[in-house]
Amino acid sequence: AARGLDVASYRERVRAMFYHAYEHYLESAFPYDELRPLTCDGQDTWGSFSLTLIDALDTLLILGNVSEFQRVVNVLQEGVDFDIDVNASVFETNIRVVGGLLSAHLLSRKAGLEVEAGWPCSGPLLRMAEEAARKLLPAFQTPTGMPYGTVNLLHGVNPGETPVTCTAGIGTFIVEFATLSHLTGDPVFEDVARKALKALWKNRSDIGLVGNHIDVITAKWVAQDAGIGAGVDSYFEYLVKGAILLQDKELMSMFLEYNKAIKNYTKFDDWYLWVQMYKGTVSMPVFQSLEAYWPGLQSLIGDVDNAMRTFLNYYTVWKQFGGLPEFYNIPQGYTVDKREGYPLRPELMESAMYLYRATRDPTLLELGRDAVESIEKISKVDCGFATIKDLRDHRLDNRMESFFLAETIKYLYLLFDPDNFIHNDGSAFEVVQTPFGECVLGAGGYIFNTEAHPIDPAALHCCRRHKEEQWEVQDLMREFYSPKKTKKFTLTRAPDRGEGENGKEPEDASSEKAGGKRNSKRSSHSLLSCPSQSFNSKLAVLGQVFLDNT
Repeated sequence: AARGLDVASYRERVRAMFYHAYEHYLESAFPYDELRPLTCDGQDTWGSFSLTLIDALDTLLILGNVSEFQRVVNVLQEGVDFDIDVNASVFETNIRVVGGLLSAHLLSRKAGLEVEAGWPCSGPLLRMAEEAARKLLPAFQTPTGMPYGTVNLLHGVNPGETPVTCTAGIGTFIVEFATLSHLTGDPVFEDVARKALKALWKNRSDIGLVGNHIDVITAKWVAQDAGIGAGVDSYFEYLVKGAILLQDKELMSMFLEYNKAIKNYTKFDDWYLWVQMYKGTVSMPVFQSLEAYWPGLQSLIGDVDNAMRTFLNYYTVWKQFGGLPEFYNIPQGYTVDKREGYPLRPELMESAMYLYRATRDPTLLELGRDAVESIEKISKVDCGFATIKDLRDHRLDNRMESFFLAETIKYLYLLFDPDNFIHNDGSAFEVVQTPFGECVLGAGGYIFNTEAHPIDPAALHCCRRHKEEQWEVQDLMREFYSPKKTKKFTLTRAPDRGEGENGKEPEDASSEKAGGKRNSKRSSHSLLSCPSQSFNSKLAVLGQVFLDNT
């Protein structure tokens, strides 16, 4: 079958798909969050911040379009305001808005924008990302440190807000929040993200599993299904990516413990099922399309053989339907009632991209080909690409999620573009002068957040605001011994990484107390203790089904 697929022509088709969707969004939907492709108009979905534009921004640069990237950055600076009376998902706002802005901020020099003298430690997009993230902080003011799922961007947490949040909605902050803390010098973001991760870890079951939804006030599990899919997925992803980004052994060892329990209790014949978190008994023998990120994650920890076997299982489902149904009953080999749709999700293409980097197996390019053909054939309409409501009869839904441009197109393009700057292996880089010394950037090793926004891990070492005593002593010694006043202490900052890692752990235990104190000082931001959107509608939005059997 591997007749040497024409990679360049598929790359160009993916580019054309991007512009077909993007131009119609600008024409028919902007400044609303999302395009409605069947009626050629727009709607606000996750807030009211031109979400598709923020989400698609770094994709423009990956496709090489610097002029439009620059134009959009100016549009966003003028037009986006987070001081609005809107109930927003804490999780979605973080991964799409904060993540998208951080990634665009770190790529803005590459895109030829004039950057501020203090960049990457300052800049308009970084200030926007910080402002959006500050709006989310009140959600973390809970007895457990686990955040509410919804926050009002103006008033903080609504009185009467449900305290039940899904696991992913608690454990998917460390990538964005640690990046913010490292760039701005304000530790509060990383502190709350770590505290939430630790609270989930502390509340795992005796057999080492976490459930699907938990009460953030009482730490009682409300939905006790354990698996790797919807409601849990990106918690595991962020333990691995956070560990890599921050070179943090503790996060990685948490993941490896979970990984053992997941293999022991949920894995059957290279499929993963849902089990009861305390007993380990199977509760639902279904594969969910969201789980298709797992092979990509396994490849990140070097478990390529297992990743490939699971990927091939998922690929057979794709071939059966021309898409991945939201739920697939593994024993019956068919869709699950009311879950037959495919909203053009990226997860299978994401895994294909990672595995192709690891193996160069041409089967992975074939999945990319199938995805392009299938999405074009089934979901392309005059005004963009529409969610597939039912893979059995190809009915469409009037929605184009922002992740189609942020993730699906990006991962497909990167699968077909082996020479993209994102795949840089460290052979090229730039040296940037910052107020804190010299800084190496753009050397590759990008960490994608769960909305496919790439973060340059080297940037986290550019902005040591609060120099630790160690540096101050070193600098004093250097001034004392150096005959001339040459400020040449730039490259001694290299041990940063290791020192950050060891310096983290002792401070960690106390950060629970310190975090509380620090937050209470920060009372310029509303710290309403209780938080909006009803539980059921939120579950419906996140595509959950864990209500019936709890």
